[in-house]
Amino acid sequence: MLQKKFLSILGAELWHTTHPDRYASIVKDGAILPEPDLEDGKRWGTGNGPENYPFVRTLGGVSLFDFSQFEDASDERKFPVNSWDYFVPFHKAWERAVWMEIDRSVIADDFISGPDLLQMWKDKRAYRHNIMPLIESAHLGPLPISAISRVYYVDDGGISRLQAEF
Repeated sequence: MLQKKFLSILGAELWHTTHPDRYASIVKDGAILPEPDLEDGKRWGTGNGPENYPFVRTLGGVSLFDFSQFEDASDERKFPVNSWDYFVPFHKAWERAVWMEIDRSVIADDFISGPDLLQMWKDKRAYRHNIMPLIESAHLGPLPISAISRVYYVDDGGISRLQAEF
């Protein structure tokens, strides 16, 4: 129920999600950093070392959720390993999350769409690196907080819109 409700808020927009503690670091840094000061054990998909890091990380990018392709990407027959539901509405291990809507027009010069990212992954034959087909997109380099247009906090208690702290 909460997942379905939150998906309706996410719509077809572009989002980045993080742990609430990391959100404070993003505000302090003034950007979502591709390589934040965070040990690998606390990052997604790092357990098997650099040769298996998520694909976007190998590009020096920030992973974004692009729900404009959601209907196709959520089709488990096409993409049985797509793990979007592990993150929506929040990372299961965290039990809460902060979601930041990203204004596409602000990051357009450094943005790679989900379909283009998937094609790049295939072209590079980067099959050892995780990717969420079509839903995952990327921003190359630090993503400035000036590109954040809305912020939500979500946990088992529900969804609340946060006042941006910048």
